[in-house]
Amino acid sequence: MISLFALFLIVMALSFPTLMLTITYPLSKKWALFWSNYITTRSDRLFFAILRYYRGFRFLGDKSKFDSLPEQFLVISNHQSLIDIVVYLLYFSGREVRFVSKDSLNKVPMVGKMLRSQGHCMIPRKGSPSVAMKHLEKFGRRVVERKQVPVLFPEGTRSTDGSLRSFYSAGFRMLIQSARIPVAVCALDGGWKMATVSSVFRCLKTGAYRVKVLKVYDAPRTKEEEKLILDEGRDLIQKQLDEWRKLPPDSLEV
Repeated sequence: MISLFALFLIVMALSFPTLMLTITYPLSKKWALFWSNYITTRSDRLFFAILRYYRGFRFLGDKSKFDSLPEQFLVISNHQSLIDIVVYLLYFSGREVRFVSKDSLNKVPMVGKMLRSQGHCMIPRKGSPSVAMKHLEKFGRRVVERKQVPVLFPEGTRSTDGSLRSFYSAGFRMLIQSARIPVAVCALDGGWKMATVSSVFRCLKTGAYRVKVLKVYDAPRTKEEEKLILDEGRDLIQKQLDEWRKLPPDSLEV
C-alpha cells in the first residue's frame, strides 16, 4: 500500500507540469522552456524526497571536491539509468547541466520534449558517425557560449546490471575539442536497480543513489591527454564502485 501511494504521489507531482509542457511545446519555445525548467528544478528533489520518506531510499551526493570545480567543465560518468539525469540535475544544482543522449528518448513521455526545449544534445540513433560528430561539435560550442555544464556517458548505453562497460573515445574527443574545457570524472551507483517502476518499490528499501566527483583534469591539449583522462577516469570510477559496494546497504557513507 505504501509503495503504491508513493508511486501515486510521484505521478501526481509530475502530471500538471508534464501536461503544460506537452501543450506549450509545439506552440511556444519560451513557455516550453519554462515548464522544462520547472520540472528539472523541482522534480529531482521531490522524487528523492518521496522515495526517502516512503521507502527509506536516499540520495547521497559527495561534494567534497566541489571547491576544485572550475566555473565550467565537462562531466564524464558511468551510466546506469534514465534517472541519472535527475541525479546530476540535483547534484549540480545551481548550474545549467546539459546532457548528451540518443534521440530515442523522444519516445519517453515528458523527457524528450524537456531535453529538446532545453537544448540538450540529441544524437540520431540511426544516423551515420559523421552526423553524430556534427551534433557534438555544435553542442560543444553551444555549452561554452551559454556557460553550461555538459554531461557525457562514454559507455554509450545504460548498464542494466551495474557493471562498468568500455568507454568509447570518439564522442568525448569531438566534444572536448569543440569545447576545450576542464573535465570532471564522476561516479554514480544505485541506478541499475531502478530499471523498471516496479523495481523502484520492490528492491530499494533502505537503498541509496550515490554520486561523487572523483577527479578534475585541466582541459586536455593533446590526443594523449584525452586518452589518459578516459583510461584513468574509467579506472577511478571502477575503484569507487568497488568501494561503495563493500558498504552495508544502510550505510550513509558517500
